[in-house]
Order: sequence, then structure tokens, then C-alpha cells
Amino acid sequence: MSGYWPRTPFEPCVIGGDRLIDLLNNDLSALSERTMATVNDRPIVITGAGGFIGGHLVEHFRRMGYRDIRAADIKPLDEWYQVHKDVKNYAGPLKGDCRDFKVCRTICKGAAEVYQLAADMGGMGFIENNKALCMLSVLTNTHMLLAAQEAGVARFFYASSACVYNAEKQKDPNITALKEADAYPALPEDGYGWEKLFSERMCRHFREDFGMKCRVARFHNVYGPNGTWEGGREKAPAAICRKVIAAVVSGKHEIEIWGDGTQTRSFMYIDDCVKGINLITHSDILEPINLGSSELVSINRLVDIAEEIAGVKLHRKYKLDAPRGVAGRNSDNTKIEAYLNWEPSTRLRDGMEKTYRWIEEEFTAKYDAETAHLSSISTFTHGARPIPGDGFNPESRFMDTWTQGIPAGYGKGAKTGSSAGGGKGKKAGGSGGARRSKAETSAGGRKTPGKKKVKAKAGAGKGRKPARARR
Repeated sequence: MSGYWPRTPFEPCVIGGDRLIDLLNNDLSALSERTMATVNDRPIVITGAGGFIGGHLVEHFRRMGYRDIRAADIKPLDEWYQVHKDVKNYAGPLKGDCRDFKVCRTICKGAAEVYQLAADMGGMGFIENNKALCMLSVLTNTHMLLAAQEAGVARFFYASSACVYNAEKQKDPNITALKEADAYPALPEDGYGWEKLFSERMCRHFREDFGMKCRVARFHNVYGPNGTWEGGREKAPAAICRKVIAAVVSGKHEIEIWGDGTQTRSFMYIDDCVKGINLITHSDILEPINLGSSELVSINRLVDIAEEIAGVKLHRKYKLDAPRGVAGRNSDNTKIEAYLNWEPSTRLRDGMEKTYRWIEEEFTAKYDAETAHLSSISTFTHGARPIPGDGFNPESRFMDTWTQGIPAGYGKGAKTGSSAGGGKGKKAGGSGGARRSKAETSAGGRKTPGKKKVKAKAGAGKGRKPARARR
């Protein structure tokens, strides 16, 4: 290299300015490429990958050039929302059930990063009626943390929820946006919120005690295409889109709204969510942080938006005894803006347009005017049994995890093949084990479930698949 570096701050550099900039840019570019190649070649693990957010996160990292992605989900592969043939897919209860420590160890071995999104969850109708089921997600989080620490994983992302916030601060629809500190003193959503808050603390202590870089984001109502839109686990944006579409298809221009419609929320579009996950995971943020839109709307306004997209006006029937959650919840984004100079920015109207069009396509492929009303049937009821064989995973009774701490005689009163118990190989509302085992053994390739029109003679819920947890 011609010239030399100055020995003092006042001595001029002999290298010309343009030449110096070129050298610096080339060196930084080469370093960046080498670093990215190293990162992209190391395995990353995404749990809950067959669900909503997990499926989009897999696609996000594929687009970024990651070449070794391990995607795990308890659901059979043919029930994943997004499947990629160039990804290592661990599907079904025997290979993708992260409640089982052996599965967690397998998928974490040699991994550089873990994204823990797997959880038994859904919209307010599900989490208010299945608190024990939601609490059992602590098994997944505990075993994934243990396996990641054992495997020497460098970074661990945990998907928490705005349900951790103190309910006393959410009694007014005109809510002051929730700051991260508002989680304490603790009074979270019963069941689901308590489990999330506990797992946040566990991530913190794994970071403090073992040096693992744990990052936690509190999601605020994520929505978008390729997510749950029927079955009882769907969240408000998808549920409202489905109800409006059903009204249009059936010609019965009315809609049922849970609560009085004045309850308020913010809703974050999926593209913002996956970008936020990536930014937070690779940041130096140590505390749990809000990841949500700050655009507050009422449920009535959300219905307005769906009606505008559909070009219809519906008669509203309010179901005041239905699960409705807190009166108001919004995300204070002061900290994420300060940390990352970024916040979710997709307008609700724009995201709802994309979501509505995707659900409309799915809906009309399955239902017609005579059967549209069947789309409102929930496949989960109060107190859905989690073990052994929770209605869609009868194989779970063979997992070592489920033999620990189960009271003697648990589930013996359940009838074979019933929706509550584990029967021999029969799946409640499903088609049995042959179809599942075939999907479990597949490690790639996209499978698109056949979309058959639902027949009116089928009856309410008969022959329908139970809904799955979609993260």
C-alpha cells in the first residue's frame, strides 16, 4: 500500500480520500460477506414452524440466504401452513413435539440460534376456556431452553405476549399504551399470560446464569395471510374477515360480534413481526420488549374495515356473554424506537386487505352458500384434554414427557375415539393415523391439502379436522 497512516490526529494521511474510502468499503464488505456466510451456514432452529408466525419466519430466513434451517412443529406436515422442500422439517408428535426433551435435544444439536415460537394458543375464545392447556406450554419453553443451553446455542429468541401485562391497567378502551414496565406488579391474563411471564423470567435467568443471549419480544396481536381463520383458535382480524366473507357468500347480511365492540386493540401485520424478530434477536436488548403496532382501533372499527374491503354493510349482533378479553390494549413503542430506530409501520387497512383476500380464497374453496354457516363451528370446547391423546395427538401417550407427573388413572374415563380422550389410533373429527404417519416421515416438499367443498349434509362439525395451534 502506498502512503501511510498519520501518527497524530493532525498529521495528514497520504492516501487520497477516494482511495481510502474504497479500501475501507472493500474491507468492510469482505468482512460482512465472510460473517454472513458463517452465520448463514450454521443451523438455526424454528419451533412452531408449521403455524402462522413460524411459517413466515422460515420463509424470511430463506430469503436472507440461510441454508440450514430446522423447522419443527407437532402438527403433521400436510397441515403446516407453509412447507419448504429445502428445509429440514421435523413434523408430527414423534419428531416435532417440543414438549418432549428428546426432540428438543435432537433439533438443537449444533445449532447457532433458536427461535422458540411453539405454544398451545389461539384467540380469546380459546385461551379463556383452556387455561391448563395454555400453561402446559411451559414444558416446551423449559425443554427448549435446556436443550439450547446444553448444545451451546449462541442466541435464543422467545415469543412472549402482550397478555403478560397487568389487567388493572387495561380496563379502559381509551387505554394509555402499555410500557414494558407495566407487566409488574404481575396480574397477567390468567393461564396463558402467567405462562408467558414465567417463561420470560426463565429466559432472563438462563441469560444471567449460563451466558446464553436470550431475547424476548411481547407480541401484540399478529395477523396476516397463511394463518388460522376458523376452528376456534383464530384471532380477531381473521375471525372478522371470515364472518364478513361468510355473510357475503351466504347472502345473510349479518355478523356476530363478541362483546359490545368497544374493546380496543392494536394489530401488527406479519411482515413487521418477522422483521422485528430478526432485529431483536440480533440486538443487544436484554429486557423483554414490545413488538406491536401503535395504531389503536376498536373491534367495531375493525368490522368497518372488513366491510369496506368487501363492499358490504352488515347488521351487527353483539354477543355480550362471549369471551372479550381486557377492555383496551395498545403497544407503547418508545423503547423499540430508541433501541432499533424502527417500529412496526404497516397500516391496518393495508394489512387487512391482504389478509381478507387470502381468507376469501381459502373460504370459497371450501364453502358455498349452503355450507358457509359451518365455518363458525369451533372444534375446541371448554377444558380440552391435553394428555394422553388430546384429541389430535393420540401418539402423545407414548412420549416419555407425558408419563412424568400424571396422576394415576388420568383419562381412563374417556371413551375410545371421543373428542376428549385418546382412543386407539382414532383421531377426533379426523381420519386416523395412516395419513399422519405418512406426513411425519416426510422431510420436505410442499403438500397442499385437498380443498373439498363442505357438504351441507355433513352436519355441524362432523368429519371436520380439529384446529391446531398456529403461532
